[in-house]
Amino acid sequence: MEKGNFVYSGWRANGFVALVGLLVLIAGGIALCVFGSDVMDPRIGLRTAMLVCGVCLFFISMFCFKGFMLLEPNEARVVMFFGKYKGTFYETGFWWINPFMGRKKISVRARNLNVEPIKVNDKTGNPVMIGLVLVWKLKDTYKAMFEIDSQTMAQSGGAQQVGTSVSNVMLAFENFVKTQSDAALRQVAGLYAYDNNDSVSKELTLRDGADEINKQLEEKLDERLSMAGIEVVEARINYLAYAP
Repeated sequence: MEKGNFVYSGWRANGFVALVGLLVLIAGGIALCVFGSDVMDPRIGLRTAMLVCGVCLFFISMFCFKGFMLLEPNEARVVMFFGKYKGTFYETGFWWINPFMGRKKISVRARNLNVEPIKVNDKTGNPVMIGLVLVWKLKDTYKAMFEIDSQTMAQSGGAQQVGTSVSNVMLAFENFVKTQSDAALRQVAGLYAYDNNDSVSKELTLRDGADEINKQLEEKLDERLSMAGIEVVEARINYLAYAP
């Protein structure tokens, strides 16, 4: 069994072609029902067969409408067949696939998170206020959907008030990123002093070593967020001051 994120390679059809075909089938089902009800043949079996075939054709065609999906740029669908991961669909456009395939909508667009300043103790024990801005996006959809409990996180974060399922899922990832960002920020801030009062010492500090601190912060965030298939595009400290 193949694990990990991979592109869906199963059968698919152009959505507009499939739509025309289904409309033809629906029209055929209706026609069979009409002709079956009007047939004057004394053989009851023929009339019943036409009616049954017409009704079945109509409902099967209606069920097949479930196979349609519309993808915008930087959107994806995680495709599953009775619980088994079958790949991730990335192709933009209007498509039709097997209606028995389950699909979970997910966004792979970059997102911004502004972590409000938190109070931490620096290396020397001084209380400081520090905040960061983070740009992130989903990279591995398999990990994102199956390695963390996104449904529970979405509910705990109040996603039940959001109208669409994709919003629920993305809110769950935002909650996960926010929690891990808070932990990473506390970890990095505790490794350095806010300022160096000794002019001779070359020790790295939070105030003067911005580039190096930001680099380490990105590394810590990558370590924490990789389990959820999340890629850190950029992470920077955007607020730093002594705590009142």
